[in-house]
Amino acid sequence: MIPRTFPPAPGWPPDGHRIKSEVDYSRGPEKTWVYGALRVRDGHEVTMTASSRNSTFYQQLLQKIETANPIGDIHVITGNLSSHNSVSAAPG
Repeated sequence: MIPRTFPPAPGWPPDGHRIKSEVDYSRGPEKTWVYGALRVRDGHEVTMTASSRNSTFYQQLLQKIETANPIGDIHVITGNLSSHNSVSAAPG
């Protein structure tokens, strides 16, 4: 490690490392999930919000994407969320 040749910025501790504080992260009971898709060719986007991150809402997004792109192939790139490959529950 190369020693400092200049003093740390105001508000920083003398050792020059960032000030550490506890992270206060929570979403609370009322969550809103955002789903989205982008058509790279022209920048058209499809977005929707959902009260839950599950396969039912994910399938709704896929339907909106299909409606917005009635012709041609659709290529979907997803993460590894369980909602991307789970089976939706039967309506009850």
